[in-house]
Amino acid sequence: MQAALMYGPEDIRVEEIPKPPCPEDGLLLKVQSVGLCGSDLRNMMTDSRKGNYPHIYGHEIVGVVDEIGSSEREYQVGERLYIYPADHCLRCEPCRSGHSESCGNQGNYTERQGGFADYVVVTAEQISRDSVFRLPEGISADAASLSEPLSSVYACQENIDIRLGDSVVIIGAGPIGCFHTQLAKMRGAAQVIVVEINDRRLETTREFGADALINSTKEDVIARVKELTNGRGADKVISANPSVEAQAQSIYLARDGGIVVFFGGVAKGKLCTLDTNYVHYHNLWLYGHFGASSIQVQRAFELAISKDFPAEKFITHRLPLKDIQKGIDLSRSGEAIKVVLHPNT
Repeated sequence: MQAALMYGPEDIRVEEIPKPPCPEDGLLLKVQSVGLCGSDLRNMMTDSRKGNYPHIYGHEIVGVVDEIGSSEREYQVGERLYIYPADHCLRCEPCRSGHSESCGNQGNYTERQGGFADYVVVTAEQISRDSVFRLPEGISADAASLSEPLSSVYACQENIDIRLGDSVVIIGAGPIGCFHTQLAKMRGAAQVIVVEINDRRLETTREFGADALINSTKEDVIARVKELTNGRGADKVISANPSVEAQAQSIYLARDGGIVVFFGGVAKGKLCTLDTNYVHYHNLWLYGHFGASSIQVQRAFELAISKDFPAEKFITHRLPLKDIQKGIDLSRSGEAIKVVLHPNT
């Protein structure tokens, strides 16, 4: 089979490798669509595995069952499935208390062979947990592949209760920023303000309902947000980017008693300096966000494949697996919103 193997930072090679065997108690999935995620880019551009190569990344996976093991009874050859990468045990205390995003026994998808390949194994553990979803008839595999990035956005906005009439600032206009913009408007936000340094990406967010755009290299972000919110600041601020400078600035964009979320991860070893006096005296609530609970994963999947969600607007480029480097370049330049790769083409 073909696979995109990482041999080191920025060293991705599409090669022929043996097709993995189907496990006796699992299944083998023929990959139809796999999204190119920001975390994939970060992992493939850095020494993410500390010399442990080659490796195959890719975790936004949709495919069709190609083989089933002799003891697998849940699924049949020919069924189309979406695989959520971070399977939860559903037994530990966080899982049982409704916070499976903090599962202590979560499957480590970065250690498994990923979906940048013609075939990928789905284990019995994944099947027995909460990570496998059947696609209804007529649903696009590309649309379903958006379920994974959408799940974390959905969970974040549900957790901080973005609601009718809210003013929301989103810092970062990459794919996640676009998801946040769209979903905030769907949840009833009266005003969505997007902050970004790339004009092309910034302008793109208008398609998803952005009400005001701020290029932080050209305007005073704090002053402009205050102006747009009648001097108050925003009800909710979501920093969806890898910049510690943006995180430090984010607290000044929220109203007194407002909420600030650090959604995007930053480079390992980078630290953010925060004015905690400002946080204290302005009664700000700060949250870190990563992942989604089991029920939020399900709801995000249902939203991604519903007629109410404009999946096609997000997917700007569809490429065969052999063109993964082109997809990486399009994503890094900001020309693409979302790249979906099609193995087996």
